[in-house]
Amino acid sequence: MMHNAVMQGSGVEWIGAIPQGWKIRIIKREFDIKLGKMLQPFQKTELDTEEYYLKTSNVYWDGVEINDIKKMWFSPLDKLNTELQYNDLLVCEGGDVGRSALWKEEITPCYIQNAINRVRPIHHCSTKFLYYWLFLLKHTGYIDAMVSRITIAHLTAEKLERLIFLSPPILEQQAIAQYLELRCGKLDAIIAIKQQQIKALDALRQSIIFHAVTKGLDDFVPLIDSGVEWLGEIPQGWKVKIIKREFGVKLGKMLQPLQKSELDSEEYYLKTSNIYWEGVDIANINKMWFSPLDKLNTELQLNDLLVCEGGDVGRSTLWKEEITPCYIQNAINRVRPIHHCSTKFLYYWLFLLKHTGYIDAMVSRITIAHLTAEKLERLIFLLPPSSDQQRIADHLDQETQRLNALKENLSQQIRTLQAYKKALIYECVTGKKRINADVLNAG
Repeated sequence: MMHNAVMQGSGVEWIGAIPQGWKIRIIKREFDIKLGKMLQPFQKTELDTEEYYLKTSNVYWDGVEINDIKKMWFSPLDKLNTELQYNDLLVCEGGDVGRSALWKEEITPCYIQNAINRVRPIHHCSTKFLYYWLFLLKHTGYIDAMVSRITIAHLTAEKLERLIFLSPPILEQQAIAQYLELRCGKLDAIIAIKQQQIKALDALRQSIIFHAVTKGLDDFVPLIDSGVEWLGEIPQGWKVKIIKREFGVKLGKMLQPLQKSELDSEEYYLKTSNIYWEGVDIANINKMWFSPLDKLNTELQLNDLLVCEGGDVGRSTLWKEEITPCYIQNAINRVRPIHHCSTKFLYYWLFLLKHTGYIDAMVSRITIAHLTAEKLERLIFLLPPSSDQQRIADHLDQETQRLNALKENLSQQIRTLQAYKKALIYECVTGKKRINADVLNAG
């Protein structure tokens, strides 16, 4: 079908040489672009009907997700302008701008909201080829670099129309799209398996933590009723407490961007975006002003437990003196033992409460969820003897380290496959790798 062809300069540095006969165009020359309809929650005329429509949260590179599809009102003209046809290309105008999917008539009829651009060929170009071209532009950062970042980024129909488009002959577009669909489909299947394996490791970690912090490490210790339905039986000698009985909880300091007195000093502080289960991220740590009393009240010590009061409420980590001195903002609770309890054991206990949905269920959802110091203090806490707490925490450290190593290995394999996929798409859609009948037949 295709033979080795003479290459010519494209005039675009990052594209490089392209096969003779390929053209540098803008998308507007080959495709028609239509933005979807503004939300209409109410019927305006008796001719309006309620119809399914897509929003950006339905559009993903691996296809359209219709599990959470919504309806709104459409007039006959709206439907004429925004109804989807098989193999229309859907491109996110807002959200993750440029994210795209081909419409495979997952539900019919279906329409689009005004955060999605519908792309349809004017002549005979392949929307499937354009899909892979946009995948390349998105994953090389080209799209994000060109959309306006002054406010919220938008890939408007006008911006999308002006995007550069490398246009091979129609038959070659179809051959490239067919080849990439086959090859990328195989890569995506392997990636999906590895992602499922990571999920399985996460589930295994949760199971190991649940058993260790509710049943201990000795299977032969007699069990007694905890009096808490979801806990069931617990080892003899363990006690059901609330956190307040064993730990002191201190909320951090409100933001203070200006110096109020000559005694104030600028100091590093943590916010919720610095707190992760895996540890504290200080790559983006900020400073604000603290008085001597503020510093006395909020300075961190080794192995303090930091618990998010806002944001992803309950997300926690142990402080390992990544930077000293350091303090906390008032979206973080600092937890410190009153007696001899282990903050590391409490970390795993909070991990359990968070990942079983207990914390999210108990915080108020009337406005923005907050795990206040008072709510945190009242959380149930299963208290083993001190020696058991440390032994369990050390065991869970080892298990977590082992499982994290397996996850990182899988994650690295996924990154390698994704990099290969991106390189393969680049080679094919820029003509560095020519696709002919022999290549297609070889798969």
